[in-house]
Amino acid sequence: MATARYWLIKSEPSVYAYAKLEEDGRTEWTGVRNFEARNNLRAMTPGDLCLYYHSNEDKAVVGVACVLSKPGPDPTAPGEDWASVDVGPVVAFTTPVTLATIKATPALKDFPLLTRSRLSVTPTPAEHFELVLKMGKTKLPKTAASKPKPKARPRARP
Repeated sequence: MATARYWLIKSEPSVYAYAKLEEDGRTEWTGVRNFEARNNLRAMTPGDLCLYYHSNEDKAVVGVACVLSKPGPDPTAPGEDWASVDVGPVVAFTTPVTLATIKATPALKDFPLLTRSRLSVTPTPAEHFELVLKMGKTKLPKTAASKPKPKARPRARP
C-alpha cells in the first residue's frame, strides 16, 4: 500500500471556508487555473491529507482535509485540460496557525506556503505537516480517511 502524501490547499474563507467543508461533508476541489497547481492535483491520491489554509482574509491553516477521489477533469471547465479531486474534512485545528506564526518559525522556512506562496495546491513535506499540526494543538483522528462521505457538492467559486 502506498504511503499517504501531504498537501497544502488554499481557499478564501468567504468563498469556501473549512467550516463549510465540515457542513457539506465533501466537495469537489475545482477552479484551479495554474498549471503547476493542476499538476499537483493530478498527483494526489485518495487518502492523502491536506492542510487547509484560509487565504487572503484569515491567513491561517485552520484544518485538515482528506483526498477522497482520484483526480479527474474539472467540471467547471468542460473541454479544457484542468483537474479536480474530491476532498472531505478530517479535523478542524484547535488553534489556527497564522501566516505570521509560520513565518516566525525557523523550522518552516522552506514550507511551501512561504516558498511557493502563489500556488493554491502544493505538496508539503511530512515534517512540515506534522509540525503545523502540533502548532495548531491538533491530533488526527485514528480513522482520518475511513469515514464514508456523502456525494460531493461543487464549492462556490468567485
